[in-house]
Amino acid sequence: MADLIIGLTGGIASGKSTVARRFADRGIAVVDADEVSRAVVEPGQPALARIVEAFGEGALDSSGRLDRARLRETIFSDPGQRRRLEQILHPAIGAEMARRIAAAPGPYVIMMVPLLAETGGRSRVHRVLVVDVPEEVQITRLMERDRVSREQARAALDAQAARRQRLAIADDVIENDGGVDALERQVEALHRLYLRLAREQPARDPGVRSGSGER
Repeated sequence: MADLIIGLTGGIASGKSTVARRFADRGIAVVDADEVSRAVVEPGQPALARIVEAFGEGALDSSGRLDRARLRETIFSDPGQRRRLEQILHPAIGAEMARRIAAAPGPYVIMMVPLLAETGGRSRVHRVLVVDVPEEVQITRLMERDRVSREQARAALDAQAARRQRLAIADDVIENDGGVDALERQVEALHRLYLRLAREQPARDPGVRSGSGER
């Protein structure tokens, strides 16, 4: 098991996946919360069976997979139903992420959680790495990537934690509004830092900051 868990987060369209791939290219395992959330509701998984038990066969599409669109409609205006779904999914996702992290090789592991600031996930990692860009850059990227209006892009940003909230929990920050070379330099510098921290510091429970204060 890796001695160091790095929580990678950032706002929508900040470039989290791009940064994660840069670490993966260096041989570092990446555990992606979004990917795990999809995996735990695949056919045959216990969480999917529990969802069907709670919400009925209507939660499945014709192929027996989770019908996400229909389920969203079910929980959209019903906080009770939403909490019911979360009580099924959150433990399943957490357990699978913990399993993957424990099995990850290498001196450190990247745990990519888009909503780390919103969900209080700071206690599950040793350091938080925030991929940061100005909000105007996020809006522009969203409009281009998803072909949405400025108003829709703004609404997507407003649904997440504010930029200042993410930066407030950051131990390290990657500024991703420059070019490829600038991004590469920042990732390489942090990779070297994390290798050093993993070598120099004994394994410890997540939530204990290293105290280096480096960014």
